[in-house]
Formats: sequence, structure tokens, C-alpha cells
Amino acid sequence: MARGWTSGWIRALGASRWFFFAMLASCTGGAKVSSGGADAGGVPEPATLSAAAALGEEIFHDRSLSASGTLSCSSCHVPDHALAGGDGLAVPLGGADGTRQGLRNAPSLRYVLYTPSFHFESDGTPVGGFDRDGRAVSLRDQARGPFLADFEMANADAAAVSRRLAAAGYADEFRAQFGEHIFEDPAAALDRALFAVQQYEIEDRQEFEPFTSKYDYFLAGKVTLSESEARGLSLFNDPNKGNCAACHPSAVGADGSPPMFTDFTYDNLGVPRNASIAANADPGYYDLGACGPLRTDIAEHTELCGAFKVPTLRNIALTAPYFHNGQFATLERALEFYVRRDTHPEEFYPRGEGGQVRKFDDLPPAYQVNVNRTEAPYNRLPGDVPALDAAEIADVISFLDTLTDGFQP
Repeated sequence: MARGWTSGWIRALGASRWFFFAMLASCTGGAKVSSGGADAGGVPEPATLSAAAALGEEIFHDRSLSASGTLSCSSCHVPDHALAGGDGLAVPLGGADGTRQGLRNAPSLRYVLYTPSFHFESDGTPVGGFDRDGRAVSLRDQARGPFLADFEMANADAAAVSRRLAAAGYADEFRAQFGEHIFEDPAAALDRALFAVQQYEIEDRQEFEPFTSKYDYFLAGKVTLSESEARGLSLFNDPNKGNCAACHPSAVGADGSPPMFTDFTYDNLGVPRNASIAANADPGYYDLGACGPLRTDIAEHTELCGAFKVPTLRNIALTAPYFHNGQFATLERALEFYVRRDTHPEEFYPRGEGGQVRKFDDLPPAYQVNVNRTEAPYNRLPGDVPALDAAEIADVISFLDTLTDGFQP
């Protein structure tokens, strides 16, 4: 559920930015405004990157840093798709020859810098962390994984990354920034490369935090929503209908901070098993999110088995397919799953030998109790009326389309 700490976290990251926009609002009749550069709801000023961040941009787009020579950070985090996957595949391809399937759908990196470090709230609620399971403790730590994962860039170790960096066209700039002998210490070279990528993600606001969606302009009082978009926003916020805002807050913070459309908590939705993922051919394999297989430090929290971090919905129209396993190819189908999972489970799950619906088929029976069945729209039974009908789903999608950056008023 949405929590008050969220705006506090954003305030801690960028108090000066929100102060500026609050002052701007006072000069425009009190209209709500959001981050976006010199003018709220406008295009951020072109970034003047530090030397480290400029190197980070080179590294982010450099395919030669992978074992196959075909994969870079931007291969799975495509700028035209809000830094999410752009190939339509459920999970990306990587590995030493570029053909090995990964395990999870590539998430968007836009607005990722607003993610808090992983922690448990006083009531035990898990919050934050990078990657879909929150295992990475920082942007730098998150960037490390793809360089070394055998199903991604597939470098054997830091030495392999260092050799590739030393052969890159920007190697001289790397030495000038981090020391003439940096490549003699592979661990240090990898660490500096990760630092550079982190700085790029922080400093290039146009790419990583533009705040230029129609909804940002709407919050700034500069445009109005269409009738369908307004209906969709109402349904999105209504706790008895979509109830989306319970986990994807849509309101400006009390301090003027723009909504992130995630509360950074974790949820278990019982998403159907995706047969197109090669790992799922093993009937004993399950992706349990926060408690494995990629994350192992909180495995004792079995109540989190099957839970994944709530993603931002900003730019959601550009980031198909959806959910951690890329199960649904369209927003329409994803929303149908939300509202019809419990009323019409046969539409999403396979049937067993006896004809019964095998609901929550991507979780071991022992962990199916963890699936969210209490909050709307999941609090329904077979035969009940779904929380949203087809026309209402269309309106919610109209609203979600307003969250795409690059809107031209």
C-alpha cells in the first residue's frame, strides 16, 4: 500500500528541486508542478555530464564489453522504450554467444534513482532495493550484475571486463579519469566502470528522469485530460474499482514531489507461469522473487516467496511485455488479469488432468498462501462481477498512456 515515507525519500534525494518547483507554483497561481528542468512539465535542460558520467554513457552503450560482443546495457534498456526491453521478448537473450535466455523481463531504468535502499519497515513491510527482487543495494551494485551474469554480458570475472575496457575506444579517457595504471587492478577498473555508469544514470536527467508526460503537464495545470483519461484516473484511484493507487500512488506529495507511481513495496500476484522461458521447462524450478533464486539473503522470509517489487507505471505503455516473467504482451491483457484473475481464473491458468484450474501455477503449493487475495480487485470469487469491465479497462489504459514521457502540449 502507499506509504507516507515515499515522498520523504524523494524529498531527501532532491529537496532543492522540489523547492524550486514549489516556488514556481507560487508564481503560477498555486498550480501543482513537477520536476522537469527549467520549466515544470517541460523538457529538462540538456545535461552537462561530468567526465565520469560521460564515460558511463559510453560504457552503457558499449557492446564490446560483453563476451558475445553483441550486448550492452542499452540492449536490454532501450532509450526508445523508457530504458526497458525493446524486442518484445518475455526475457532478454545474452550469454557468451548472445542466444542464452535470461530469467526475468528487463525492467525500465527510468526514474530508478528514486528507489530507496532495501529495508524492512517497523511493521515488517519490505521496501526498496534495486532489481525486481531488491537484491542490489545501489545503482552501482545493480550495474555489476549484468556484466558478470552468465546469461547476460557473461564476463567470467573482473579481469575480463577490465581487458575489454582497456581495449575500448575511450580507454585513454578512462585512464585520465581513474589513473594511468587503473587496468592493472581489474577489481578497481570494474568498480570505476560501475561508478561511471551510476553517475551517468544520476546526471543525465533528460534520459533517466525527464518528467515530461502528459500527466506531469496536467499536474502543472498546463493541460487537461480527455474524458476517457479522466475517467481512467478516477478508476485508477478508486479503492473499490481499480485500486491501482494503493501500490502506484498518483498524487503529488505534500512537499510538491511528483508521484513515482510505485510505493516500492513488494506484492505477490500469482502471475501465471510463462512456458516461453526455458528455465520453466524444469517443473521443479520456480522464480520466487524476493526469496530466490537470484536473491538469497532473505530466504528465511518465506512469506515473501513469490513477491516482486512493485514497478513504476511511468512509461508503462512503452515497456511491454508485462510482469517479472513477461507473461502478458499487452496492457489490456495485463489489466484483464488484475480484475479477472479470481472471477475467471480459467482464462489465465492451465487445467490439470482432472480438468480443474491450476491457479497460481508458478508457485509451489506451500507458497500459494502468499498471493494477494485481500485487496481489491483481488478480493473476489468465481462468479463475482470483475472490478472493471471492458470499457473501464479501456479508460484506465487511456490514463496510463498519459504517463509516457515526451508529451508535446
